[in-house]
Amino acid sequence: MPIDIITPQWPAPANVGSAITLRTGGCSNAPFDQSNLALHVQDNPQDVIGNRESLKQSLKLPTQPLWLDQVHSTDLVYGPEATGTPRADGSYSDQPGAVCAVLTADCLPVLLCDSAGTQVAAAHAGWRGLCGGILRKTVATFAQSPDQLLVYLGPAIGPRVFEVGSEVLQAFLDQAQDSQHKRAIAAAFSLRESAEDKYLADLYSLARAELQASGVTEIFGGDYCSYSDSERFYSYRREPKTGRNGSLIWLRG
Repeated sequence: MPIDIITPQWPAPANVGSAITLRTGGCSNAPFDQSNLALHVQDNPQDVIGNRESLKQSLKLPTQPLWLDQVHSTDLVYGPEATGTPRADGSYSDQPGAVCAVLTADCLPVLLCDSAGTQVAAAHAGWRGLCGGILRKTVATFAQSPDQLLVYLGPAIGPRVFEVGSEVLQAFLDQAQDSQHKRAIAAAFSLRESAEDKYLADLYSLARAELQASGVTEIFGGDYCSYSDSERFYSYRREPKTGRNGSLIWLRG
C-alpha cells in the first residue's frame, strides 16, 4: 500500500521535488503503524525496508533517499558522494539523483532549495541542533546568497506543548547572532504559570529567527503539531516507542 504524503505548499522551482510522509499507508504494525521509515526504533526491519521501497516507487524517486544516522549534531554530508548511512543531521545536493532526507518524530524537519533550482538540502533540527547552528551551516552550503533561498518547515512538536527548562532558553540566548536575533529568541519562549522554571518553546519561531538572522527571507510551512496530531504524525514525547516520519527533497533530472 502506498505511503501517504503531504506535498509541501511553497514556491519551489518546478525541478525541485519535495514530500513529507504521514504515518498511514505502510505495512508496519503497532506501535509503529503504519509507515515507519526508521530502522533504529525496533520495528521489524523487513517492514521498514518495505515502507522505504514503497515510498521510492510511489514518488518515482531516482534512488533510495540518503537515510542518515541522526545524532542531534550540526554535521552535514554532500549527498552525491555519501555512502552507507552517514552519521549526520543533514545533507545537501546539487545533482539530480541524490535524494536528501531526514527522519523526525517531534524534531523539526527543514527543507531548503535555491530560487534557481540548482541545489537542495534537508536538515534535522531538534532543539540541540537548532541551537548549535545546523540551519546556519545548511544555508552556508548554498552557492547562492541566503536571500535567494526558499525554506519549508515541516511537522514538529507545536508551541503549546513543547515544554523545556530555563537552560534551553539560556542556551539559545547564548548563541544569538545579534540583538535582533536575541529578541526573537526570547519571544519564542513563554513561561509556564503552572510549572516553576519551565517554558513552552516554539521551534518554528526559533527556526525562523535563526534563518532570518542568516539572511533568509522566504520561509514557509510551520503550521503542524506532531504531538497533537496522532493520526498523521509520530511523536516521541507522546509515545517513546514509535516510528518516524520522513521529509525528502531532491532535484529532478
